[in-house]
Formats: sequence, structure tokens, C-alpha cells
Amino acid sequence: MIDRTQRSIDLMTFDMTYKNDGSVVAGIDEVGRGPLAGNVVTACVVMPDVPIIPWIDDSKKLSESRREKVFEEIMKTALYIGIGQVSPDEIDQINILNATKKAMRQASMTIPADIFLIDAVRDLGLQGREVAIIKGDAKSYSIAAASIVAKVTRDRQMVELDSIYPQYGFARNKGYGTKEHIEAIKKYGPCPIHRKSFIGHFI
Repeated sequence: MIDRTQRSIDLMTFDMTYKNDGSVVAGIDEVGRGPLAGNVVTACVVMPDVPIIPWIDDSKKLSESRREKVFEEIMKTALYIGIGQVSPDEIDQINILNATKKAMRQASMTIPADIFLIDAVRDLGLQGREVAIIKGDAKSYSIAAASIVAKVTRDRQMVELDSIYPQYGFARNKGYGTKEHIEAIKKYGPCPIHRKSFIGHFI
């Protein structure tokens, strides 16, 4: 069984290698590159060295209820948090990679960091050193915190949108291409939050 406190300490230890000269380190991650509907959402987070929050990890490794609890702890504890998002219409216009980069720049705009640890994405043009880390949300405390903030933020959006467009099951599938979701698109056609460039072969 994973010792969740030790896991968080290990992730923070990774980040500390970038802080040895007193640099302020931020983590950046995105959620929502793959779904057929909804925004792509990013977060940029600067966490203090202490206290270390147990359960901070790649958001995909946590249950929904656990993510919600850790999200609240991050929101209370973080030194800085920025959120960025790009709509389905703009994703269709500029493609998902460019949309992700734009959302990451938005999230980072007001964050006074010296070093930005970014989950996999390169060349954002930020005012600081950028370090792209493959699977960064499983290696870096800051990126993991950002992954949780972005995931909970986007999931809450999709639950709200479910009340407007209940036929697609957004509260359950969060816009991803589940069988239920694809069948609903075929039956009802797309709604305004669908990404037309993603669903063309389903309609």
C-alpha cells in the first residue's frame, strides 16, 4: 500500500532540485485535451515547501471524492493559483495543441515564478525558465497539484453543463467519448459545447 505522505514528500523532493538557488517554482498541467466536448482547462500552481499535503499526486490516480478534498487543501495552501481555459469553438479554430498552450499561458500570466515545470508541453513563451517534463504529474509536486486543480475545475464545469444538456451524460463522462456519449451524439446531434473537429466522423 502506498504511503501517501511519503509519496507527496518524494514529489516535493523532485521540485526542490529546482529551488536550490531560492527560485520560485510553479507547476502547470492541463485537463481536457481528449474529450469530445467542453473546454480545455489548465492550472498553474505555486505550492509552499511546508506543509506538504498528503495525497497530492497525478489527478488520474485519485478517486473523485479524494480529488475534491485535496483540491480544497490546495486552494487553502497554495501561494499562487492561475486558471486558463479555451472554449470548444476556439479549439476547433486553432487545434487542441495550440489551445492547450494558450490556456497554459493564461493560467501563468499573473504567477510570479522563476521556473515553470510543465507537463510535457514546450515553448509557451513564459516570463521565466520553462522545463517540460514527460509524465510530470507523476513526478512533480507542483505539476501534480496543478493537475488536481485543473481536473476538479473542469469536472465541475461538466457537471453544471449536464443540467443544460442532460441527454449527453456529461456529469458521468465529463465530455469524453464513452459509448453512451457517442450514441447520444448520433441520436441528438451535437450541442454548442461539442468540439466539431473532434466529432465529425460521429455525425
